[in-house]
Amino acid sequence: MSSFLRLGSANAYDTALSNIMNRQSSLANLQENLTSGKRVVRASDDPTAAAQAERAVTRLARIQTDQRALEAQRNSITQAEATLGDVNDALQNFRELAASAGNASHSALERKAIATQLTGLRDQIFAFANRKDTNGLPLFSALGSASTPFVGPQALPQDYTFNGLPGQVASNEVAIPYALDGDRAFMNLPARDGVFNVTLTNVAAPPHEIRTGGVQLTNPALVTGSAYAISITGVDTTSVPGTTTVTYDIAENPNVTGPFSGSASYPTNSVVNIAVTAIPGLSLNIMGAPAVGDTMAVDPRPSVFSVMDDAIRDIGNATTSNAAMQAVGQALNNVDIGMSRISSVRGQAGDLLNRADRISSNQEKRSIQVEGDRSRAEDLDMVKGVSDFQNQQTGYQAALQSYAQVQKLSLFNYIS
Repeated sequence: MSSFLRLGSANAYDTALSNIMNRQSSLANLQENLTSGKRVVRASDDPTAAAQAERAVTRLARIQTDQRALEAQRNSITQAEATLGDVNDALQNFRELAASAGNASHSALERKAIATQLTGLRDQIFAFANRKDTNGLPLFSALGSASTPFVGPQALPQDYTFNGLPGQVASNEVAIPYALDGDRAFMNLPARDGVFNVTLTNVAAPPHEIRTGGVQLTNPALVTGSAYAISITGVDTTSVPGTTTVTYDIAENPNVTGPFSGSASYPTNSVVNIAVTAIPGLSLNIMGAPAVGDTMAVDPRPSVFSVMDDAIRDIGNATTSNAAMQAVGQALNNVDIGMSRISSVRGQAGDLLNRADRISSNQEKRSIQVEGDRSRAEDLDMVKGVSDFQNQQTGYQAALQSYAQVQKLSLFNYIS
């Protein structure tokens, strides 16, 4: 038996057209993928990959934002570090100029001229301490401060103050501080730094000479921050032949644990170097020829600016070489302490800049990794994309040609 299959021409044409349209749509999608370079153009192409790519883009944007903030922080710390270098240079000039004032050949007028030069350096250093970055923010604002962190001189005893909150902002894995701790760089604490200025307030029986060395910390836990007045109450050269004994009283203001007293002996007619150790946590040496009635004022200095003011005042007002040498000795001792502290904070700035470099390097590596995640999620394999497009294009052309041939197969075309 023979079987016959009857197919409607309209159905065949519709099926062929549908296939052609599907191939055309697929070809258009492949062309869009090739021109965009992406496998996932819209979320419907691959919802999971689209979500992964979106998360990667968000992480990349966050990394870029952190890097811009870090660059601003790096610029501020770089400027602060350079400013501390300028401060140290100015302090070194101040130190050298102050040391020159100790020359015994200088007259009182020449010492006043030196004091004027020292004043210019003091003003310069004070301006450095209040310097701002390119955004108008103080470089040494610590945990926060007024637009001008350092104010002064003011009324004693705190003649200069830090108008802010001392401390250093902590770094984290993506950021460093915008500013350095100016309080730690420029302000002093008696128990931490031991910065005291010693002045001879009532030297008896001139022209005998007496000077003191710089105050030294012996036990910071005992230091109260009070001021002291050392008065020579006795110089005994007869009780013990060949030995001179000096006695002294020490008044404390404000009085915490005082008053105190002490004594020291040295061979008569020898170079005098008496260690005063009765002050809690502090010591200093008296040199020269102490006499009854000599008084030495020992005052804590709250800042490096106070130290410079003391040097300017005492050098400018020195009427004798002995007073000038006392002023110079105190200035050199206390300026050295200040320079050491500033160098320490400058070293901290260097550590922060090194940390910023490490953060930048880590962020660059992380950015490369996240970009790889995004690429794997949505980017197109160009070799495979071109191959698929060519295959789809060939199939589309074949479908068009076969449809064109089949469309001609009709009874009327055959009859004609």
